[in-house]
Amino acid sequence: RAGEGERMVRAGSWPGWNPTQLLGMHVSGKTIGIIGMGRIGKAIAKRAAAGFGMKVVFYNRSAVTGLPFEATQFDTLQQVMAAADVVVLAVPATPQTRHLINADALLAMTPDSYLINIARGDIVEEAALIDALQNDRIAGAGLDVYEFEPKVPEALIALENVTLLPHLGTSAQEVRVQMGMMAVANLKSFFNGELVPNPV
Repeated sequence: RAGEGERMVRAGSWPGWNPTQLLGMHVSGKTIGIIGMGRIGKAIAKRAAAGFGMKVVFYNRSAVTGLPFEATQFDTLQQVMAAADVVVLAVPATPQTRHLINADALLAMTPDSYLINIARGDIVEEAALIDALQNDRIAGAGLDVYEFEPKVPEALIALENVTLLPHLGTSAQEVRVQMGMMAVANLKSFFNGELVPNPV
């Protein structure tokens, strides 16, 4: 609820600390559900398990073994959505993942759970997410990407139970330099007739 709290402070309406103000979720010991256990999903799961003692469950289209932390792979997306307190999306945008998170997937979540999308906007059916948030079918969402980016629906902007960021998940100087150097390495390899190290 950091965004909500910041708006309160900026508006001059913060009355001062009290023990029940802006209560959120304490993530230690909770269950994180990772949708897509690739490189990014594994990095998130590792930090959640080691840093917060979270139980890790995940859905991936192929079997994942040999993880350096305890995790349970479920057979269906709905199983992960139902079991997790926090669901993090870490799948690529493909025709198969478009609207992967739709009304049915959101209905599987519990009313006190949160959806975090750091992947791509069209993985989530935004209209279904807005409906779930407006009707308190889930506790909240954290979004860094949007279905029709850069357009963000007024209905999302009006909600207090969603944190909205402007696609800045990789916005760190070192990361952007690495991304640029990766492109340079690809170009060099291509023009030298070699396999590119990071094909797109």
